[in-house]
Amino acid sequence: MKAFGFTGPFSKEEQNYVEQLDIATPTPKGHDILVEVKAVGINPVDTKVRERAAASPDAPVILGYDAAGIVKAVGDKASRFNVGDEVFYAGLVSRAGSFSENQLVDERIVGLKPKSLSYAQSAAMPLTSITAWELLFERFGIKKSKDASGVLLVIGGAGGVGSMMIQLASKMTGLTVIATASREDTVEWCQKMGATHVISHRENLVDQIKALGIDHIDYAAGLTRTDLHFAAMIDLLKPGGKIGVIDDPGPLDVSLMKPKSISFHWEFMFTRAMFETDDMVEQANLLDAVSKMLDDGILQSTMTKDFGEMNAENLNKALIYQASGTAIGKSVLTA
Repeated sequence: MKAFGFTGPFSKEEQNYVEQLDIATPTPKGHDILVEVKAVGINPVDTKVRERAAASPDAPVILGYDAAGIVKAVGDKASRFNVGDEVFYAGLVSRAGSFSENQLVDERIVGLKPKSLSYAQSAAMPLTSITAWELLFERFGIKKSKDASGVLLVIGGAGGVGSMMIQLASKMTGLTVIATASREDTVEWCQKMGATHVISHRENLVDQIKALGIDHIDYAAGLTRTDLHFAAMIDLLKPGGKIGVIDDPGPLDVSLMKPKSISFHWEFMFTRAMFETDDMVEQANLLDAVSKMLDDGILQSTMTKDFGEMNAENLNKALIYQASGTAIGKSVLTA
């Protein structure tokens, strides 16, 4: 079957993110299901893995995490899905990715595709929805209730995770959501997602938030360039506040958090599947909940750019765009 990945080192000059490969169609066993991939989403992790991971002609790496498609076969321990079911999921960083005709994925991290959305619109959603949901409701421990009050700062609100964090926080809690953006189009996007206020991450965060009449924040989500904004987060957070991070910042002086007893939380949405935790199926339940909210019109797809058919040329264009740092929401391709 066709798949798209790499067999050698990355070249910044050539920007050779993926090439077309021919690999054997896998057979599902255990909890795995085999999915015929209909659409894929692009994420920052795609470019990071390409630029860092080693591969060879004998051990190619297939990129891609977000996908939507149709179940073609199920393993002997799989019980959540039947052949023909439409599903969406975010895969696992240590397994063959979604940039392929068919993909094996553990059913415990798979949700039913939203009925009201296309495959492309659906493929934009899983990884960012899981990341935002886990950071808000598990790492920060915010209650899924309009009674949940406080102020949430989302640094990088127009990206994929930021777009979902703004939506989930504004729709499922009573939090005041302050998002950061730096261009007119990204400001408008954050407002569309439901941000209460939008400020610039290119200007002083503390001064801008104080100017809103807000003395302190309860939660700070560092989705990008956390190292640049770490001191401002600590300055703004109330005693006992919480910082959550998903990017790969440089060294951080965590001793600055001590006077306010601030807690620090990593969010890595692949953790449950990597370690096959006892609650691994919670990601499937989470995606089912997001799917229903999308069908009910509570949430909206964050798809903003469709790069067309999934082939090497279009995938490279999409990955170059993702790496540019100017992407809004999510980019997708269709099989």
